[in-house]
Amino acid sequence: MTAPDVGMTAPGSGPRTRRRVLQAGLGAFAAAALSPMPARAQAWPSRTIRWVVPYLPGTAPDQTVRIVGEAMAEALGQPVVVENKAGAGGNIGAQQVARAAPDGYTWLYSATPMAINMRLHRSPGFDTLKDFTHVGRIGTSDVLLVVHADSGIASARALLERARREPGRLNYGSGGVGTPAHLGAELMLGVAGVEATHVPFKGAVEAVNALVGRQIDFSLPIFHVALPHVQAGRLLALAVAGPRRNPKLPEVPTLEEIGLAGVSMVSFGGLSLPAGAPAPIVARLGATLRTVLERPDVRARLDTGGAVSWSTPEQFVEDFRSEIAKTERAMKLARLEPQ
Repeated sequence: MTAPDVGMTAPGSGPRTRRRVLQAGLGAFAAAALSPMPARAQAWPSRTIRWVVPYLPGTAPDQTVRIVGEAMAEALGQPVVVENKAGAGGNIGAQQVARAAPDGYTWLYSATPMAINMRLHRSPGFDTLKDFTHVGRIGTSDVLLVVHADSGIASARALLERARREPGRLNYGSGGVGTPAHLGAELMLGVAGVEATHVPFKGAVEAVNALVGRQIDFSLPIFHVALPHVQAGRLLALAVAGPRRNPKLPEVPTLEEIGLAGVSMVSFGGLSLPAGAPAPIVARLGATLRTVLERPDVRARLDTGGAVSWSTPEQFVEDFRSEIAKTERAMKLARLEPQ
């Protein structure tokens, strides 16, 4: 049986019928035009953005976010409000963002501790590689080995030799168990084959203040925290725990230069969103972040001994993977078990 010719007129479908159908169709179209249109997604961003910093106000991450956030708000045309959610080595803030809606309105300052906590904690409350969409790195910071200026220790070799002569008697401070300063120190001590006693504080600033007050013998804080005390003559920089000498202290050798191969600790931080964030938002954020970090005024304000170092999302993910592997090595040397 052949299909009817669509050009033929079926019974009861004369000119009047066709006119009625056409009029009904035009009427429906007019009614639809006058009725409210279905709500469409508004252009992003259309409201205030919240940038969660999982550390205390006044810390290096907090200062970085406030500088970059101000420039990002200007570029995006919407306010960027900084919200400090400190606690559990950064886990509390990260957990909060991991559970947030992936709509581009909740950001996280994601940094080295998020990788460390993946191995240091049995249940950190998030998976760094699965629960976030990593937009890009903002910068890196060297780690600096420092002692009190009047300690009588003039070099990193002298510090390690003293630790060898007096096992466990030297005390070192960090911003807490599992922080880069803690695991970095354990990595350094393990490679050197010496021992020292760890004294954890609530943050890097507190640890450095304790060193200035001679409550501990040495520390490995990030460059930004230690530099003002070094420049003021209160602390003495013995070594940079980075791949190369820092241009702000060009006379200070790296740990590798004094014979500690493989001991390179660089703290990094950047911008991440909850997993599932729309690709167009991620792409726009990455491009905006890069533009902001290329601004001379922003770079000048971020010049604190680290390096402004934008990266692609893929490169930022690799930062986390590399740090997770480094953490495993340090924990093995320190004989640390997941908490």
